[in-house]
Amino acid sequence: MPEFSDTIIKVFHGLKKRQATGEGGLLTGSDPSAFNVSDPLRLWIIQLGVIIMMAQLLSLGLGRIKQPKVIAEVLGGILLGPTAFGRIPGFTQHIFPSQSLPYLSLVANIGLCLFLFIIGLEIDASIIKRNARMSAIVALAGMALPFGLGSALSVPLYHHFIDPSVQFTHFMLFTGVAYSITAFPVLCRILTELNLLDTNVGVIVLSAGVGNDVVGWTLLALSVALVNAGSGLTALWILLTCVAFTIFLLLVVKRAMLWLARATGSTDNGPTTFYMTVVMILLWACAFFTDIVGVNAIFGAFLAGIIVPREGGLAIALTEKLEDMVTIIFLPLYFTLSGLNTNLGLLDNGITWAFTIAIACLAFCGKFCGCTIASRMSGFSWREASTIGALMSCKGLVELIVLNVGLSAGILSQRVFSMFVLEALTLTFMTTPLVSALYPPERRVIATSFGASAQTRGVEGGDFDADKKPLVNEDQPWRYRFTVVLDKLEHMPCMMALTQLVRPPVSDFSSSTTVSTSATSDPTPLKHKTPEVNISALRLIELSDRTSAVMKLSAADTLIHTDPLLSIFRMFGELNDLPVSTSLTIVPYDDLAHNVADHAKRNASQLILLPWLPPSAGSVDASEGATSTPRQQKFDHNPFEVFFGTSRGDKSASVLHSQFIRGVFGQSETDVALFVDPRNYPNTGTGAGGSHHIFLPFFGGPDDRLALEFVVQLCANPKINATVVRMEKRELETPVERPPTARSDSKVNTISFALPHQHRLTVTSTIGFPDSVYGQPNTHMRLLSETADSITWSRYANRDSSESDMPAPLRAALSRIDFSNLASPVPLHAAIQRASMYKRVLVVAGRSKRLAVEDHHAELNGLVEEYRMVGHEVMRKTIGDVATAFVVSGCATGMVVLQSANVAMV
Repeated sequence: MPEFSDTIIKVFHGLKKRQATGEGGLLTGSDPSAFNVSDPLRLWIIQLGVIIMMAQLLSLGLGRIKQPKVIAEVLGGILLGPTAFGRIPGFTQHIFPSQSLPYLSLVANIGLCLFLFIIGLEIDASIIKRNARMSAIVALAGMALPFGLGSALSVPLYHHFIDPSVQFTHFMLFTGVAYSITAFPVLCRILTELNLLDTNVGVIVLSAGVGNDVVGWTLLALSVALVNAGSGLTALWILLTCVAFTIFLLLVVKRAMLWLARATGSTDNGPTTFYMTVVMILLWACAFFTDIVGVNAIFGAFLAGIIVPREGGLAIALTEKLEDMVTIIFLPLYFTLSGLNTNLGLLDNGITWAFTIAIACLAFCGKFCGCTIASRMSGFSWREASTIGALMSCKGLVELIVLNVGLSAGILSQRVFSMFVLEALTLTFMTTPLVSALYPPERRVIATSFGASAQTRGVEGGDFDADKKPLVNEDQPWRYRFTVVLDKLEHMPCMMALTQLVRPPVSDFSSSTTVSTSATSDPTPLKHKTPEVNISALRLIELSDRTSAVMKLSAADTLIHTDPLLSIFRMFGELNDLPVSTSLTIVPYDDLAHNVADHAKRNASQLILLPWLPPSAGSVDASEGATSTPRQQKFDHNPFEVFFGTSRGDKSASVLHSQFIRGVFGQSETDVALFVDPRNYPNTGTGAGGSHHIFLPFFGGPDDRLALEFVVQLCANPKINATVVRMEKRELETPVERPPTARSDSKVNTISFALPHQHRLTVTSTIGFPDSVYGQPNTHMRLLSETADSITWSRYANRDSSESDMPAPLRAALSRIDFSNLASPVPLHAAIQRASMYKRVLVVAGRSKRLAVEDHHAELNGLVEEYRMVGHEVMRKTIGDVATAFVVSGCATGMVVLQSANVAMV
């Protein structure tokens, strides 16, 4: 009788004898861990708690060395079995008594069927079709050679360890299948962890892994059919029945499921309750049929997953609904059952250890050599080919499933089962460090960057045409190559408005070019030639360790055309005649900032445009419910992380997004403009009607110089006016008075210099949310910065608009800007007071975390107390003291914070 059905019958008979139990329980002195066949729930809860705690604790430690979670789950099961904890007197009798195992096995097998259903959902035929020839060669070579080696090794194994009553052909089949199979689910997690999914190697391994998985499960189904059949003719009938059932599912049921999905709207709005009900009924019906015909129930569940439609991301949505319960609850139960059957203490003599080592070595050599040679013959380099071989040698949970099927069928003894479990654990553990050594980041070749061309992912981020990125000079302060980062739907309006504002005056350039060219034949006027605006919209999606996230990556070619944020921005570009190119990046959270910086460098962008919503003080997380980039991380806090040093502290979405913003600031070699939308901040006024006036407090430093150039570019738009005030912290003999006006009739022709003793680097902190750490500037660097400040200020504030060689766009922009100086002992208060004179003002400020002219920390603390704000530290460390002061005061209806490129990090 097949195991799954047999277990259900045993449990049913046990529950049929259920009797009323005492209601006192623990209070009456009864042992809560005592097993009661009529009420097994209490002991099952204890078992579940022990299993999950063991798996989670081990995964935290192994996660630091980038090992997949399956290693922790398998190792936890082994430790809870007779190998370790089982040797403690009374542990097995109280926690895992033999009478309770059928109930544990029932739940574990239900979870295993759900897991195989998810694996079936992962199988996407389009992945194989993209690289059909190469993936087929690698998959077949990675199965043929290991199967042959496993069959050869089965001969001495059979004579030394297997009971003669077991047919040799059955044992040989199981050994060959165990050798030839690759753990596709674990392979996806390793590719995700090592950031290899978008490389040539990752694409081929993913395709070959899918093919290997399908063939492997087919071979296992054939093996089970032969074992359960009484004769060869019966086995043939079982095989033909399964083939007919599979054809019926693929040709009839699959089309019916697609029709039902469209009829219920599940392809457009996610699976409805009715559709989920039908899918669950189909899953267990398929599992029941394959079980009663003599093949394990897991194959029916696998087939049910394959026939679910992929249209509209339906398979991904179904996976998202099931994966957490399966991976957190059910799979650890299954691995614990494997661990209870694994006794490494049986490996107690030299011949057993010799065979164990031979099993591991031959299994690795078969997979590694077969896939490496096939990859090399397909055109890969030796480094890439060996990496493919190392990845395909990963065994993981799929081989454990094969071994458990063989153990339950009586084909494998407990000693041989333990030998193969140790082999699977060793090969899976080896995969990550071996791949890291064979294929370091600087050697990786990106296969498809969904919108970008293939390239080498080197330390320098890849090469590009240097002519794409001309230098910005005093006559042309415009930036016209932009990378726009899209992460939230609520940020789309401000990003579209900012993109339209920074657009350089193309039409004016054209007229200027015509006049200059006709006036003289000198080639120098070519520096005024019309720039080609380039806007690259980068959509960021976090790649978590969930199965659904990996499935999204495999569907990224479709997602780039259907993603709502990219579609909105693409339409915005068409309506405003802006050339917009779109890209999609799906990477782990820790790599998001690096990918933004790398994308900007590869596209020769001159400015990165980022959105940010500051955390609201004393309120619920403002980002709750929004599709923020790090949304998965929001609920991933684990209190045990503190023991392993893996905790990031505050896990709120706004704080994590601030960390991402600071990562972009720290890693970018391109100028960065951060749009701060303070509309949800308590003190911020909303304003109504009218156009924005721009206000720039110029304190000095590279970021403020960039901010001044940015304001000049914004003022090229005839609808925008600006006020630029050069601030100086200086003690005055008379009390500070409210400045009479923020606009002057004429430009000030004086230049103020910051006092030398006021030059201090912004204080850094590593408490809670860590601050940026920059190299300590020396006196020479400060003098150079002061000189650059004076030159930049003179270039725009004191420039004579009547100069004949001044380009017309620059002359028009400067005519809309009022420059003035302001000295105050409290410059932040004075700047806020000046900006408050405007009803709606867009404040532009430098981040000033490097070569800061003034130290505003003490004054900012006073402002925070004055406006009774709490929790401003995250904001200060993200956007700097000056910008934080304006957000806290609430005088700005919008703010742009800039940081110049080439900021050296220590």
